[in-house]
Amino acid sequence: MHTICSPHEEHSSGRNSYDKHPLADRHTIRSLLLAGIAAVLLAACGGETSQENTEEDTGPFVALTTEAEASRFLAQAGMGASDEGIRQVQRANYTGWLDQQFAITPRYSHRTYIDALIASGQNPNQSHVMHTFWKQVAVAPDQLRQKVAFALSQIFVISQLDSAVGGYERGVASYLDMLGREAFGNYRSLLEAVSRHPMMGLYLSHLRNQKASGNRVPDQNFAREVMQLMSIGLYELNPDGTLVMAGKAPVETYSNEDIVGLSHVFTGFSWAGPDRQNGRFYGSSSNPPPDPNREVLPMQGYPQFHSTEEKRFLGTVIPAQGTPDPDGSLRIALDTIFNHPNVGPFIGRQLIQRMVTSNPSPGYVGRVTQAFNSGSYSHGNWRTGNGQRGDMRAVIAAVLLDSEARDIAMASAPGFGKVREPVLRLAAWMRAFDATSKSTNYLLGNTDSPSNALGQSPMRSPSVFNFYRPGYVPPNTGIAAANLVAPEFQIIHETSVVGYSNFMRDAVRYGVGSNSPRDIQADYSKELALADEPDALIDRIDLLLTYGTMSTATRDLIRDAVESISINPLNPSAGRQNRVYVATFFTVSSPDFIVQK
Repeated sequence: MHTICSPHEEHSSGRNSYDKHPLADRHTIRSLLLAGIAAVLLAACGGETSQENTEEDTGPFVALTTEAEASRFLAQAGMGASDEGIRQVQRANYTGWLDQQFAITPRYSHRTYIDALIASGQNPNQSHVMHTFWKQVAVAPDQLRQKVAFALSQIFVISQLDSAVGGYERGVASYLDMLGREAFGNYRSLLEAVSRHPMMGLYLSHLRNQKASGNRVPDQNFAREVMQLMSIGLYELNPDGTLVMAGKAPVETYSNEDIVGLSHVFTGFSWAGPDRQNGRFYGSSSNPPPDPNREVLPMQGYPQFHSTEEKRFLGTVIPAQGTPDPDGSLRIALDTIFNHPNVGPFIGRQLIQRMVTSNPSPGYVGRVTQAFNSGSYSHGNWRTGNGQRGDMRAVIAAVLLDSEARDIAMASAPGFGKVREPVLRLAAWMRAFDATSKSTNYLLGNTDSPSNALGQSPMRSPSVFNFYRPGYVPPNTGIAAANLVAPEFQIIHETSVVGYSNFMRDAVRYGVGSNSPRDIQADYSKELALADEPDALIDRIDLLLTYGTMSTATRDLIRDAVESISINPLNPSAGRQNRVYVATFFTVSSPDFIVQK
């Protein structure tokens, strides 16, 4: 525990009144956070919203009018608000900003970063993948693409924690690039890119998957998970995401026979290369030599290893093949999955959960489904999407421009909101305070530990089910009693609350990342200019981090803490810095920030 001293005491050494402020005691923060997060979640999840209209046009478009509305939009649509980000949204309005973001051609490649390290003689490791991830989080202009790609990485999961994937840094970096490229394309193209990527092939073991022979049967992992987690889910859904019921029981979307049938489709795919020799399929190190880019190139089909028997799944039959055709079988299978009526509500709901709210109304889900099915979305005279089923731009616009997402009154409505996961909390801090990297490479590595870090690292989920399940319900809570979900709450517990608080306490003052001083530092110059005016300082931090929704209780707590730190006229800079540190730390540790509304 940190030593407690008078709030007015200052020290000339590295740690001073900010570090020793009574309210920064980790046990106090733990109590405040555990109680506060629960209270805000219960308020946010106290009931369901009632909007049931599933028409595509949700009414006259309401232009944003305030900085707070722009900041709130960036919390949903991007990695967080900044002064420049808020100005961009205000200048362009919501639709104009989306058009600008959709038009940005990716100028940066995670794979290129890893390749440059290799060219310089370095041996990349998993931390380098995280470095390039954080760089884009902090500074990339296409933050809508970054947000959607991160959301997709938690639906189409691969993980560096897996031993099969963990040693392929170029491959994982290219997988991130692929998600970014496909984020604004079509879901059908995304599904195929995921299915053929060698990192997914390694993770779900359909790379080198072979046809049945003797006692050997095809591996079923990817066949199962591509349906359960990446497309249609376990149960039949209505367009508004509600369950299709047979009596009192939900209707299952697929059976074990469907898994078996699909498993035969996903046979005969392995490493890319200039030929289809058996040794290349098996990944031989010398006969023939592996293609140097095999971990970043899409898997190719090897007819000699592909099942030729009849394949039945989801009401589709691929007849027995005289000549094995792995690419043809894959095309039919992915077309069948893509055209299943569950895909729109299943994927749409998860994108809403990742970006806007954990418990969208059926009407909200229905409108996003309609955008997926039609491939277009309109709001007033504005329209996006190319009219083809699965257009991701239409889906993203429907998620972000829906009346439930944009009505600022929803920030205080029961049933609305989501827990901001740790990676997105740190991203918001970086964006809000224009965090820069001394090395320019954003050297922040593994943050897995829940006891002294974020309890979450990008691309290191513990399982194919992500860090948390979209249907997770915290047991024995009011959320459970209300029959609602709180997915991110699955990684919130007493240890992670304290670990996050301690991590951010140091981050706010000392920065994050390796080296000394720490590589990634925030710029508090604008906040320091307001340190003599506590209310103005809190207003600014409220705008950037909680978009004007900070509660009176939180504001009063922060004001008391800020005002308790004196500013010595002989050395005003120390007191001003401590005021900014306390106001920022208390905000990023507050339920008002952790629960995005």
